[in-house]
Amino acid sequence: MVGGDLVKRTSALKPAMLALPLWLAGCISPVNYGEIRHSEYVADSRCDPAENLAIEVADKPYFFVTSRLPDCRNSDVKMLNYRSDKMRFGRFAAPEPELDEKGKENGRTIPFTLAHENRWWADLAKSMDKGPGDKESGRVLLYVHGFRETFFTSSRDAAQIARLTGFSGPVIHYSWPSHGDFLKYAADETNMYWDDRNFRQFLTRLAQQPWTKEIVLVSHSLGARLVLPAVEFVDRTTPNGDSSVVSNIILASPDIDRQHFERGITEEVLSARRVNNDRRITVYVSAKDKALSLSDRLHGYPRLGRPECFDPFEAADLKARGLPERCYAAKSEYDVPPEKSGLTIVDTTPVSRGNTGHSDYLRSAVACADFAAVVNGEREGVKDRVPTHLSYVYTFAPYGDEKPDHDAICHREAK
Repeated sequence: MVGGDLVKRTSALKPAMLALPLWLAGCISPVNYGEIRHSEYVADSRCDPAENLAIEVADKPYFFVTSRLPDCRNSDVKMLNYRSDKMRFGRFAAPEPELDEKGKENGRTIPFTLAHENRWWADLAKSMDKGPGDKESGRVLLYVHGFRETFFTSSRDAAQIARLTGFSGPVIHYSWPSHGDFLKYAADETNMYWDDRNFRQFLTRLAQQPWTKEIVLVSHSLGARLVLPAVEFVDRTTPNGDSSVVSNIILASPDIDRQHFERGITEEVLSARRVNNDRRITVYVSAKDKALSLSDRLHGYPRLGRPECFDPFEAADLKARGLPERCYAAKSEYDVPPEKSGLTIVDTTPVSRGNTGHSDYLRSAVACADFAAVVNGEREGVKDRVPTHLSYVYTFAPYGDEKPDHDAICHREAK
């Protein structure tokens, strides 16, 4: 019987075993250079505009910074998935219909314009200045996307965040060269780490501008691994270690090792002094996040954005106490606890939506409303949050029979 059961189990596993090498091969397959020299893509002057070239910003309200290689060979400039030899800056707008020769819609496109770096920084400073005495002056939202994104999809999400939150200051989209391909996860990881230096230098410059008063830093998925080390770098290199302008950090479905976050990052990024200076981190997690479930298995340890219990004894203890078998990152331990709370975890499991449950903050009505409130400075008592057995962890009640209009509440489409 034992041998028979073993044969049955082995037979049942065969399809998965056969598929695994193919899946892994796709994930680790190299990215081809292509048939065109990369220097040819950027030979046209539009890839590196002159400083005196003005930008029509009325129809392009958002800012972007990118390490992607642009393609300036044709009339319409495109952003590729290759690495660039330099950072580039520009302005963009929300998606709009792309029409074919007969005037029929043929998909959607992101209107954008590249700009000279100096002009870009001058325009950003002007956009952040709301006038003398205005409390909204000096505020900026910086969004960093995650795995499997193109310039189009990540710009679309950045524009949605701007609409959803009604953020009063400028919105910056930082676009690193993700490939937008499920089977390029390993390549995306590689490009993300390659871009670490670019991003930390940009964040440092933004944080140290005299006109920057508050940076709301939002990352999704793999973007958390770019954001958190950069914040640590800014903290270390800012005079007197006072980088409190990076105050409101939001990690949506973060694809980062949970124990790494607990052990090192929270001790530094959420030190007692910085928390008392109003530094806080809000993490959106979901047990239904299929993308992070795959990442869990690929890396061998749980991700911060998915509250799976790695320790079976901890899960058994929770079950015995009549609690959901969900495990979250622990708070920092302080010799002298700060006066404020630095870490908040919001569990969207009961209201997860979409094919993967990986973007509830932009897909599920109650999560969207909560995210918008956090971006705009709400700390406690956000509407619809349900407390849990942990003082810093909240969740939501499941939707009832009457479902909300998720797309309208989350401002999925530009008006």
